[in-house]
Amino acid sequence: MNTPQPPRWAKTLLRWLHPENTIEEVEGDLDELYVYAYERSGKRQALLRYLLNVISVLPPFVRRRRSAAKYNQPFSLSPDMLKNYFKIAWRNIVRQKAYSVLNIAGLSIGMACSILILLWVQNELSFDRFHARADQLFRLTCSAGDFKTAVSAAGMARGLQAQLPQIKGGVRISKPSPMLFEAGEKKVEEKRVFYADSNFLEVFSFPLLAGNAATALKDPGAILITQEIAEKYYGTSDAIGKTIRINNNENFVIAGILANTPSNSHLQFDAIIPMKTMARWSQDIQNETWGNFNFYTYLELDAKTAASASAQQQLTQQIAKIFKDRGQAVKIDFQLQPLTDIHLHSNLQIDLPGHGNIQYVNVFFVVALFILIVACINFMNLATARSERRAKEVGLRKVVGANRHQLVFQFLGESLIFSFLSLVIAIGIVYLLLPVFTMLTEKILAIHLLDGKLLLSLIGIAVLTGLLSGSYPALFLSGFAPVKVLKGKLRVAGGNLLFRNALVVTQFVVAIVLLVGTAVVYKQLDFIKKRNLGFDKSNLLYLPMSGELGEKKQALKASLAQNPLTENFTVISDLPTKLESGTIDVIWDGQTTRNQVVFPSLDVDENFVKVFKSQVLAGRGFDSAFSGDSSSYIVNEKAMQIMGMNVSNAVGQNLTFGERKGTIIGVVKDFHFKSLQYAMEPLILRLNKWGGVMVIRTTAGNNEQTIKALEKINQQLNPAFPFTFGFLDKDLDNLYRSEQQMGSIFNLFAGLAIFISCLGLYGLSAFMAEQRTKEIGVRKVLGATVAGVVGLLSRDFLKLILIAIVIAAPIAWYAMNKWLEGFAYQTTLEWWVIAVAGMLATAIALFTISFQSIKAALMNPVKSLRSE
Repeated sequence: MNTPQPPRWAKTLLRWLHPENTIEEVEGDLDELYVYAYERSGKRQALLRYLLNVISVLPPFVRRRRSAAKYNQPFSLSPDMLKNYFKIAWRNIVRQKAYSVLNIAGLSIGMACSILILLWVQNELSFDRFHARADQLFRLTCSAGDFKTAVSAAGMARGLQAQLPQIKGGVRISKPSPMLFEAGEKKVEEKRVFYADSNFLEVFSFPLLAGNAATALKDPGAILITQEIAEKYYGTSDAIGKTIRINNNENFVIAGILANTPSNSHLQFDAIIPMKTMARWSQDIQNETWGNFNFYTYLELDAKTAASASAQQQLTQQIAKIFKDRGQAVKIDFQLQPLTDIHLHSNLQIDLPGHGNIQYVNVFFVVALFILIVACINFMNLATARSERRAKEVGLRKVVGANRHQLVFQFLGESLIFSFLSLVIAIGIVYLLLPVFTMLTEKILAIHLLDGKLLLSLIGIAVLTGLLSGSYPALFLSGFAPVKVLKGKLRVAGGNLLFRNALVVTQFVVAIVLLVGTAVVYKQLDFIKKRNLGFDKSNLLYLPMSGELGEKKQALKASLAQNPLTENFTVISDLPTKLESGTIDVIWDGQTTRNQVVFPSLDVDENFVKVFKSQVLAGRGFDSAFSGDSSSYIVNEKAMQIMGMNVSNAVGQNLTFGERKGTIIGVVKDFHFKSLQYAMEPLILRLNKWGGVMVIRTTAGNNEQTIKALEKINQQLNPAFPFTFGFLDKDLDNLYRSEQQMGSIFNLFAGLAIFISCLGLYGLSAFMAEQRTKEIGVRKVLGATVAGVVGLLSRDFLKLILIAIVIAAPIAWYAMNKWLEGFAYQTTLEWWVIAVAGMLATAIALFTISFQSIKAALMNPVKSLRSE
């Protein structure tokens, strides 16, 4: 039964008007008199006597107590006081081992998770910031309608610099070109080789370890290689002046050794070849064209323009005007993309691989904070739940003169000790998990404790954690009234219980949202994997026609046709994974306005439809029996719709693609040739006359034999070049590697968040069972079953988890729908996903609580009631 309490307004009046230095004693005495009167005479008489007693102790009936001498309190931060605080804190840690282990485990795991995530976030945000003038470097990008691309024309870098004084410099970089490197006995295909202008090292700050930066890229017969490549081929980084053979047909002299490309650079290269070398065979470079977009253009702006968004907008308008004045009729919008934004803010086509996503950085930064908060909540819950055990200490300290701010400082100090102990353990956990986390994220991450900036960050995390976790317990414990505490009449207020419950709900809201996030990411990846792409992607093995294979195409086809394992083959210009070629120079019958839509193209041969198992909706595919097919086209459904045609009338229509006039001979069902993040685009198929990639459909279970057969054919026809092959379905899966990584990381940290929450729940349930030991004993004596007691102890926690599910459901629904918007083709977020996540969290929580509930329910009631 609750102890009767006088009205709040009467107690408030007493506190306002009674002298401060005796209020605690008087208030306690009046409360006791009120209870006595309440029990003997009823509520009305008790209230009347209470009011009379209040009036009797108000001025002028009572005076402020005078003290003969003023007590000078010692400074709360004196060494003796700090020593005492530390000693008490250490005693509490050692005495209450289970409580300490739960707190330190929760905080250390939470800190370790946060440190790992923040290391990854720091790495993502550091991309391209090492360049000396990073804030003045921009990449020129463009868009034609909905088609946004990272490339621009060959003539723009020099042409714009000559006409616009805001541009201090410009450098062109080609798309990466796989090349066969040969030095001595070593012969390896290197994939990260670029052509670049001679001022490459003037614009960018990639360190040159040996060689002359001013002249290294001016000689068309020169090449720059990284230290890693030098050691790979020559066994030493001292390779200046040595010769390396490329593609089995040309020798290059090594003019410089570059430091290995920093892992936080969006440009990842192993070798740089002068653009003058490419000019020998590239018409775009020779003619400085403005119509073909095939190069990455980087511009260095003056400081004033680089610092002003309005100046940059004005500059892009000037670029568009110059482009139009060059005789380009097509409407292109240009943008200036800051160099430091490329890695995280690029959603462009024909871009360099390996970019991140700012959305993921923001998500995981929030996850790091939430996991730290979940760990702090454990500390708060356990500290306030066990508050009665520290009550007499607080009362005694107040009686001997301690102020509230001194007690707050003491309890905050204790939480900081917990925090720094946890930090030491967390750093150990980080060192243990860093190799696994590095493998998971595919990033080069390291923790250097001697790095002052990192050390300050870690100390900051510990201080923040200590203050956050210790703030509420410190304020709560320091507020105890010594009279009530020492008389044994302390009652923990309902507000404290409400706050603890709110913290438990918050923990499980975070855990459930992370669980839903994990489920939705995997559901989307499964949707992508199982989606019908418009062709059968299984058992498609490809062989790039590099080296001499392109020249020996007919011999290659004959060799493949003779072997039953390889006879089902086709030649296409590019793999349908990330098609990059396209043009807006398309004219068709009935066209009224100039086309502004980019039409990608793919060169295929007569076997394409059969090998890829695509569907022809109208007309036919290419056929060697028709000699006129070299000027014929096949279009997909999307292209047919854009051109205002339909299946019944598209075949036979005239179509001009680029400068080649022809006729549409067929319509194929739409098939995906890019990531599913992009909506379906129009596609024009042309007859392949030159080569590209040989694709073979293997029979199930014969992949290994087919690979051996291809290797033998390559050895016969292309002996100077290594055998390379791939599977199309694996390449398609790699398009979603960042989403797979996100799912794995989500899965890891969702599990850890639940584990941390369960640590706190375990400690809280143990304390609650201990508090209700006598009640459980009485219930068992009166006939309560074990199941009934377990249900009694679990019921309150179950309510909190159900509340958490209700709160987490709309948050998770909104967050994951926002993420799915990044895909043109997406799975549906169904209600059962959230329901399963909630049920899983509930099951884990009940399993955690059951340990203490069953233990308490099985206890012999004689032990708990022997003192009664």
